[in-house]
Amino acid sequence: MDFWQGFWLITGVHILACMSPGPDFVLVSQQSLSRGRAAGLLTAVGIAPGFGVHIIYSVPGLVTVAAQSATLLTVIKIVGGLYLIYIGYKGLTAKAADEVTEIRAEVTAEPAWQIIWRGVLCNVLNPKAVVYMLSLFTVVLSPTMPMWQMAAYGAWMTLMLFIWFGLVALMLSAPAVNRRFRRFGHWIDRVCGGVLALLGIKVISGS
Repeated sequence: MDFWQGFWLITGVHILACMSPGPDFVLVSQQSLSRGRAAGLLTAVGIAPGFGVHIIYSVPGLVTVAAQSATLLTVIKIVGGLYLIYIGYKGLTAKAADEVTEIRAEVTAEPAWQIIWRGVLCNVLNPKAVVYMLSLFTVVLSPTMPMWQMAAYGAWMTLMLFIWFGLVALMLSAPAVNRRFRRFGHWIDRVCGGVLALLGIKVISGS
């Protein structure tokens, strides 16, 4: 798989995964609703490098495995494919929220670095982030892939994460938009989940 083919494949899958709500989405939503747009954007600023931490310590190991052990690479692809199927299943079984509750905490002054640091910790301490990242990279991983290519993919994924959560912060600053998103969010989960599950099956069948 050449660079651009892998690039567009990772882009498409990562966008779908970002759209599926998780801990990062909850934190950005809470900060945007309770503290305003600036707090939501600062949280997104922290989440992106938090994800980058997982990439930094995982990419070198993946490249080494791909180059030295075909059997282990196959195992990683199978495990990665199973995880994509798992998160796809979670999306397919998503249910509509019965009630939308807006969180309106008392706004207090807080240094920007504390808000950013909270975003960093939210992603760094989420074990699912590294499992997801490894699963996604198995889609394009090959024994001939150079380190710079994996690093470029990782940097792009980190940037996409920031862009997405930045947009979430901008949108959810308006409670009416948040209410509408919550009402139809389970359909987004189901569509994205179906695509991710199919991709997981493809990864396993091609390993």
